[in-house]
Amino acid sequence: MNNLSFSELCCLCCCPPCPGKIASKLAFLPPDPTYALMCDESGSRWTLRLSERADRQYSSREKDAIECFTTRTSKGNRIACMFVRCSPNAKYTSLFSHGNAVDLGQMSGFYIGLGSRINCNIFSYDYSGYGASSGKPTEKNLYADIEASWLALRTRYGIRPENVIIYGTVPSVDLAAWYESAAVILHSPLTSGMSVTFPDTKKTYCFDITSPVLIIHGTGDEVVDFSHGLALFERRQRPVEPLWVEGAGHNDGELYGQYLERLKQFVSQELVNL
Repeated sequence: MNNLSFSELCCLCCCPPCPGKIASKLAFLPPDPTYALMCDESGSRWTLRLSERADRQYSSREKDAIECFTTRTSKGNRIACMFVRCSPNAKYTSLFSHGNAVDLGQMSGFYIGLGSRINCNIFSYDYSGYGASSGKPTEKNLYADIEASWLALRTRYGIRPENVIIYGTVPSVDLAAWYESAAVILHSPLTSGMSVTFPDTKKTYCFDITSPVLIIHGTGDEVVDFSHGLALFERRQRPVEPLWVEGAGHNDGELYGQYLERLKQFVSQELVNL
C-alpha cells in the first residue's frame, strides 16, 4: 500500500484530499457476498446460507451454534450480525471486527475455531455494504456499524461491558474510546490512515482508551508497518505484554502458534487480575 503509483495518488488526492474519502478508498474492499440471510415467516428468525464462495460448510451442530440477525445503525443501514456460541461456560464474548476484504461467510469458520480454543464466544458483524448489510462502506458508517453492534450485543444478549473483549483495528479503537470494556485487542493496528499511505506523516490521531490493551503485530507486516504497533504500545494507558509475531505479515499472524497461546493466556489468566 505504501508503493502507490502517481496515478493512484492523484486518484486518491483529487477528492479534494479529505481524510475520510482517502480512508474509504484505501480501506474498503468488499468481496462478492459469500452468504445470504433467510428470514422465516414470523420475521424474527434468520438462517445463514453459505454460498460456494464461503471457505467452508457446516455440520448441523455447528449451525446450531451460530445465530444471525440484522440491526439498524444510527445512519439508517441494516447490518448483518452473527453470534457464535463457542463455549457454554465462556465468561467473555469478543466483539470482533473482521478484515476489510472478507465478510461473515468467510470468517464464520475462523470464529468457531478461535472461540472454542480460547473459551470465548464471538460476536461479529458485516460493515455497511458488505455481505448482507445494506448501505455503502464509508468511514462514518464504519463507526455507526460497530456502535450498533455493541448496542445489539448488550441489549439482545444482556452481556455486560466487563464481559466484552473488543477485537479489531480502526472501528475497535473508536468504540473503545467511548465505551469501557473488559479489554481491547488491537491486531495489526495503525496510528492513522494517512501515516500508512504517507510514512513521513508526523501527525497521528490517537484515542484515549481506558481499558487494558493487548497489541498484536507481525514484524514483517507489509501493509501496516510494525512501527505502528510499537508506537501505539508506547502510548497506551494500560498496556499489557504485546505479541510481536516474528516474521508474520499482515494477513497470516493467526497461523503462528504463539497467536493462540497468547490469546489463551490473556483470556483465561491475565484478565482475571487486570
